Formats: sequence, C-alpha cells, structure tokens
Amino acid sequence: MSVLLTLNAGSSSVKFAVYEAANAPLLIVAGEVDGLGPAARLIVNTNPATKRDLGPTDHASALHAILAALRPILSGRQVVGVGHRIVHGGGAFTAPVELTPDVIEALEAFVPLAPLHQPHNLAMVAAARQSFPDAVQIGCFDTAFHAGHPWVNDTFALPRRFYEAGVRRYGFHGLSYDYITDKLRADCPELAAGRVVIAHLGNGASMCAVRDGRSVGSTMGFSALDGLPMGTRCGQLDPGVLLYMMEQGMSREEITSILYEESGLQGLSGFSHDMRTLQASDDPRAAEAIDYYVFRIRRELGAMTAVLGGIDALVFCGGIGENAAVIRARVIEGMDYLGLSLDAEANARNATRVATGPVPILVIPTNEELVIARAVSAALHP
Repeated sequence: MSVLLTLNAGSSSVKFAVYEAANAPLLIVAGEVDGLGPAARLIVNTNPATKRDLGPTDHASALHAILAALRPILSGRQVVGVGHRIVHGGGAFTAPVELTPDVIEALEAFVPLAPLHQPHNLAMVAAARQSFPDAVQIGCFDTAFHAGHPWVNDTFALPRRFYEAGVRRYGFHGLSYDYITDKLRADCPELAAGRVVIAHLGNGASMCAVRDGRSVGSTMGFSALDGLPMGTRCGQLDPGVLLYMMEQGMSREEITSILYEESGLQGLSGFSHDMRTLQASDDPRAAEAIDYYVFRIRRELGAMTAVLGGIDALVFCGGIGENAAVIRARVIEGMDYLGLSLDAEANARNATRVATGPVPILVIPTNEELVIARAVSAALHP
C-alpha cells in the first residue's frame, strides 16, 4: 500500500499523520509530540492511544521519536509523498509546491521572519528527504491563505519602497483557516458565504476576518509576532519599545530572544507559557497573564468585525480555542452588542454550537494535517 506522511512543526509541538495515498486521503494514524522542551510527550492516536514521556526534547529529537513510533505502522507500506507545513512563503509561494533544492533555498530567506518555525519546518524537509528519498516532498504555506488581501489590509504606513521590497502583512495560520473555511462550506454553507471571524488560539494565536471564504484581514502581519499575545511571543507592540531596547544597548539577538521566546504568557506570568498550567495556578501573575490574553482577543474581535463590516459567525479553533471553555466564556462576556452570547452548558462540554444569541458561535477542531495531505494527494493525482 502507498501512503502519505504529513509533518507539522509548530513552536511547541510536532504533529504528524499517515494517510492512505488515494485521491481522497484516508487517515491511518495521527499523533504529536507535545510540550517540546524539558518534558515532552509522544502521543500516537491508535486505539487505545499510545503515550510515552520523552523527557527533554527538541524538534530534531521529536522527529526521531516520531519515525521510530511509525516504523511498525509503515512496515510493508511505501511512503510516496511527504507534506510539510511551511510557515512563511513570502509573496512568491501562494499555493502548495514541490520542495526542490531551489525552492528550499528561497524559503531559507524567510527564516528571520519566522525564527520559531521556519528553521524547524525546513529541518523536517531535510530529514524527510533523507528518510524517504523517493517520495515527493510538498510544501504547504501558512501565508498562502492570506494572499490577495485588500491593499489597505496588506500594507504598513512606511515609504512605499518597503512594500515593494516585500515588507507587508502576510498573515499566518493559513492551513488552519483553510480547513475551517472548507468545513464551513461543507456543513454550514450559509455561514461560509458570510462574514466570519476565526480565532485560532493555541501556543501560537491569531484571528482572521473571512468574507465568502477569503481572508480579508488578519491580526498577524509581516512576522508571526503581531496581534494576539501567544505562549512565548509578545503580540502587538509599539515599535518605540524596540528603539528603546536598542538604545539600552541590546543586540539584535537579545531582542529577538525576548520577543519570540521570553514574552507572551511566559513573560507575563514569569513561569509558564501553557494555558493549562496558568489556569491551574493560584499565582496572581498567572491570572494577570490570562486577563491580558482575554483582553487582546476581545479587542481584536472588535477589529476583525470592523474589517468585515459586521459578523455572521465566530469560530474558535486551536488547542486553547477548542478546549478552554473558560477562555471562550470570558471572551464572549458582554459581547451582546455584537449579537454574541454563550450557552454556558454547551460551552462547558465543548459542543460544536455554543451560542444563544443571533450570531452563531462554533467550536471546530482544526485539522492542518488533512489540508497538507490533500495537497500531497493533488500533486500525486493531478
């Protein structure tokens, strides 16, 4: 049997899946290495699920653990295609593409714009090429979904030469938004044709304004730093703060580390980037970190609604969006003026539809792996 493998390297996890290589990919097994850092855990969603503590684990060792776990599953099966999540495709890569050496070289230029993701994405490509040399390698880009933004949502108020040189709002989490909009088309076509705000809330977090299935606005911009606070990333920041840091003698490397690795929930709480840990803590700094997180989501919800000129549906997805009922409740509290109100019982059990007001609120588990697998299948069956 021929199969497809998908690899999705995030900032704190590596998700994977194996599909039967058919026109419509059929899932065989999926899983992830969660909690990269000092105490990672491998989860393989067999029946029953297999879970194993890995201890200190980075992206490279996570991939070794994944391939070892998949060895008995892949035995007797040929991997004919490997699909990769690539966070940044710049302006050139707006659709899935075969990862030839020339394409990989071009993608390396975007490492400074996504230092938590792009190096690991490309490292996965290199490892997969070595492990499966005869398989086609396909890259799928988080920025692609946002290609074609209206100009006012795509530019910064800088001299035009910067825009022409590629300094613009790219937007991210596009694979997740792609899946959610496709799911809405299949299950709720009347909502899919309207004005939808999608909140992808996880260790990385962003929100997207979607009209008739197309992105018209995003909280993220030139890099994966902008917008909402995240696990370790700062979110929206006055650029004057960066000038201040430079005036204090901080190097580019020091500033990069602060913005990408020491900020967000980690920086505000002082001890954790994990929402589950913060919610379980009685440390007042944890409560303050959550307060700020909720405040920024509420603020950006208003902004995305303004971009759309109204709202016909709100969708929560991502690890926090799908599972943290308390966060959803706090975001929606007092939003009746937008037509948003929450059914407390449905919300507490993470139901798909959790609204009582006129505007539907949905909780939809995202599936970036399936989007990647479909792209690989399309390359193999043109």
